[in-house]
Amino acid sequence: MDLTTVIGIIAGIAALLGGFLWEGGEAHGLMEKTAILIVFGGTFAAVAVSFPASRLRTIPAALRMAFRKDNNTDQEIIDRLTDMATLARRGGVLALETHAGKLDERFLRDGVLMVVDGTDPDLTREILELEIAAIERRHEQQAKIFESAGGYAPTMGIIGTVMGLINVLGDLNEPGALGSSIAVAFTATLYGVASANVLYLPLASKIKVRSQEHIQRMEMMMEGILGLQAGDNPQLIRKKLQSFIITDEPIQRKGARAPEGKAEENAAQA
Repeated sequence: MDLTTVIGIIAGIAALLGGFLWEGGEAHGLMEKTAILIVFGGTFAAVAVSFPASRLRTIPAALRMAFRKDNNTDQEIIDRLTDMATLARRGGVLALETHAGKLDERFLRDGVLMVVDGTDPDLTREILELEIAAIERRHEQQAKIFESAGGYAPTMGIIGTVMGLINVLGDLNEPGALGSSIAVAFTATLYGVASANVLYLPLASKIKVRSQEHIQRMEMMMEGILGLQAGDNPQLIRKKLQSFIITDEPIQRKGARAPEGKAEENAAQA
C-alpha cells in the first residue's frame, strides 16, 4: 500500500478538524446528515450522469492505483531483461519461451512471446505502442472521473447551503436560533469544498502520477523487448534501460563490484 496517499488524506482531515476544534468548535457540530446526503449523494449522481457505466466500473481499479504501489521496481525489471538478453545470446530467442511464462508483468510477457514467435520488429513496436497508448487513455479517463467529482462537490455544497438558508429564512419565529441554523446550513459548503480538495482532486492527481510512472515503465520494457529481438549486447540493453530511471544515486547492478576508491573507503570505515 502507498502510505503517502493514506497519510495525506488522514492528515488533511485531521488538520481541518483540528483547526475547527482549536477555535472552540464542537465535533458533533460538523455531523449534519442532511448536508452529507446532499453533497455526497448529489456528487455521486452528477458523476453517474456524466460518465457511462463502463467507465464508472473502472473506479475500483483507479483507487487501487492510487492506494497501492507496484510490486516490481524498475531496477528489478532491468535485471530481468538483462538476464533474458544473456540467455538469448547463449541459446537463441527460443530459449526465452519457458522464461517468459514465469513473468508476472503481462505486457512484458506478451512482448517476449512476440519475440519468440519471430514477429517482425516494426510490427512488435507498433503493437506495444498501441497498447501503451490505450492504457494511457484509460488512466486519463479514470483521473477525469475524480476531477469531475472535485468540480461537482463544491457546487453541491453551495446548493445544500442555499437550501438550508431557504428553510432558515422561511421560519423566523425564533430569532435566537437563527445563528445556529445558519451555521448548520453552511456545513454543506464545508463538506463540498473539503471533499473536493482533500479527497477527489488529490486522488485524481495521484492517479495521473501513477499513470506516468506506469507508462514510463512500459516504455522501458518495450525498449528492452526490442533490444532482445535485435540481439543487442546485454550490458548495452542495461545501460539503455537505466536511462529511464531518474535518480541521484549511482545504480549498482546485481553482482557488480564497487569502484576501487569506494571499496577502500568502505574497508576503512569497517
